[in-house]
Parts: sequence; C-alpha cells; structure tokens
Amino acid sequence: MNSKFKSILFAGTAIFLAAALITFPDETLKASIRGLNMWWEIVFPSLLPFFITAELLIGFGVVRFIGVVCEPIMRPLFNVPGSGSFVWAMGMASGYPSGAKLTTRLRQEKQLTKIEAERLVSFTNASNPLFIFGAVSVGFFHDAQLGILLAVCHYGGNTLVGLCMRFYGKDTKSTRDKKNNVSFYTALQALHRTRLQDSRPFGKIFGDAVIHSIETLLMIGGFIIMFSVFNKLIFLLGISKIIAAGIAILFTMIGIPGELALPFFSGLFEITLGAQMISQQSLSHMLPQVIVVSFILAFNGFSVQAQVASILAESDISFTPYFFARILHGVFASILALLLFKPLYMDKQAFEWKAVSVFSPETDLHWLVPFEILKEIGPYITLFSLAAAAIILINRLTSNQSNRRLYK
Repeated sequence: MNSKFKSILFAGTAIFLAAALITFPDETLKASIRGLNMWWEIVFPSLLPFFITAELLIGFGVVRFIGVVCEPIMRPLFNVPGSGSFVWAMGMASGYPSGAKLTTRLRQEKQLTKIEAERLVSFTNASNPLFIFGAVSVGFFHDAQLGILLAVCHYGGNTLVGLCMRFYGKDTKSTRDKKNNVSFYTALQALHRTRLQDSRPFGKIFGDAVIHSIETLLMIGGFIIMFSVFNKLIFLLGISKIIAAGIAILFTMIGIPGELALPFFSGLFEITLGAQMISQQSLSHMLPQVIVVSFILAFNGFSVQAQVASILAESDISFTPYFFARILHGVFASILALLLFKPLYMDKQAFEWKAVSVFSPETDLHWLVPFEILKEIGPYITLFSLAAAAIILINRLTSNQSNRRLYK
C-alpha cells in the first residue's frame, strides 16, 4: 500500500510541476535564471576548491593523520572518530553540503561505520561564515554586528546537536582503535599506510578529484535551480499564502509576529530568499526576525536537504537522522538567539552608539568585500573549471580508446 501511495505521490508531483511550468513560463524562467546565477556566481566557485582539496587530503592520507591526532577529542565529545574533526572544520569553512559530501567519502573509505557517519553528518552541515556575515548580516540586514550573533547561534547550535547525537546508536560497534596511545609517529604511520593503499599516480588522483567535485557541484546546481522554480510556483499558485496563514496562527501563539510567516515558509525551501524576505519586514523589534532567521539557517532548507539526500544515497547512510538533527538545530539556534540577543547584540549596539568614531558604519562594508569579489570572478572560475573537467574527460576517453586498440 505504501509503495502504491509513493508512486501516486511522485507521479502527481511530476504532473503538477509540468502543468505549472506550462502555465507560468515567464515566471519560472526568471526563477530558473535566479537559481542559475546563484550557482554560477557563488556556489560553484566557493565550493569547488574545498571539494578538490578535501579529495586530495583524503587520497594522500592527511585525513587519516588528523583522525589519529584528534581521536581523543572527537570521541568523548561526539562519539565519532578523529577524522570527523576534518569534516566538521571543512563543513563550517565551505558551507553546506560539504559535510555530507566528506562524510560520504569517509564512509566509502571505511573510516566510519554507518552509525558514526549518521552522527557525523547530523552536525557538520553548516552555513559558511561568508554567507552569514556577507550575504545575510550586511547584504540583507545592513548590520555587521548581527553576523556575530547569528554565527554564534548557528555554530553553537550545531555543536549542541553533535553532543546530543553522540547518544544515537550508542550500542553499535565503532571504529575506535583499541590502542589508546596516540602519538605523532602513530599518526604519520597511518598517513603513510593510507597513501600506499591508493596505488593511483598523482595525476590520476588529481583528475579524479576534479571530476568527482564537478559532478557533485553540477548535481547541486540542478537542485538549486529546481527548488528556486518550485518555490516560485507554489507562491504563484497561492499555496504559500494558505500554509503561511496557518503558520501565522502558531507564530502569534508563541509571540512572533504573523508577518514573518510567509518569509519563514519561503526560507524552509530556500534560505537566501527567506532571509531576504525576513530582512524586508518592518517590525518594532528585531528579536523575532533574528529568531526566525536563525531557525531557517539551521534547518538548511529543503533545497540543501535534497542535495544532502542525493549525496548520502551514494552510500548506506540514512537521511532520517540528518533531518531530525536539522529540526533540533533550528530549535537550539532559536533558543540561543533569544538568550544571546541582549549580550551579543543590544549591549554591543549601545556601546558602538557611544563610540561612533571607532565603530563607524563604513567599517561594516569590509564584510562585503570577499562576497563582492567572489561574485565578480565567480563566473570565470566556474567556466574555467568546467573547461578543465571537459579536457580531462576527453583525454581519458582518448587514452582508453588508444589502449583498447593497442590490446586488440
């Protein structure tokens, strides 16, 4: 029965999308271009270097080295191997869905058990600092000080999620090394063994890193474009307003203005659009906006979650713990925003008001410089990377054909 229901649901969704695309061709084209521009200018050039570097670090055994060194820290705190520290750091630096990508790679390398991978992916998918400070805080709210509060709530909430998820599947076997003596020499030995196990030459390792990274980013681009279109379609059809009306009732019950219901619902699908809409609401107090933005940043949005689900499908890692962790992260981030709003934002604002000469509004613009530079050179990086990947693939196809003729 469940199988038949899924078939009907999937078929109905596909028919709905097709009919909506035919009904609103102009609006869907604009939404598609908006998603494409976001991927072309920001997502691809910002994630590609991290993905390629991560692949090289895994291939050369550096992640195994980090795992041995950080085991005494990561195991007691999060009940995951020390290599999880690499995923955690890279996930925060490069943003989602890097955590899912790297967790899946470590699972494929047998450096994690299934349960450990599900624990790790639950708290290593985070927004990068550039997006929180550059896009949301300065770009939308025009307030750099707000970025500190949002970053503390976001990363603090993610850490709390990791501490909670350490108890998930605690009775299962782990990859814990029975040898408790951790030394620099032991870590170097682990690095050397890992490198020897991979017999590929450097050129092959680097080429595979480029190809695999670009394949993942192409998939991410497709999800961004489709969810941008889908979000626009449900708005045009009035579905967003109907659901937002129900959310507004719940918001009013907990003391949040109902005007934030529609931006919140949009943010559940696409973080950037939701954060922008929230910043455009004129409210008497900023705290409700901060709480709602903190939640949607932590929830990741269905667009990012779909990307994560697609990446995790390459392994045996279950998506359910990750989805549960996103809700938990949203709750933790919202609570932290409520508790820290006064000490990290209101009190700082009062101090800056008294010291205008030191904290002038012009200094806020420095947060936007990396973001604006990325938007300028991003398309060129994307184009160059796609061309490089095409050249590598053509060379490999040519080489394979030559080898086949040789053996014939």
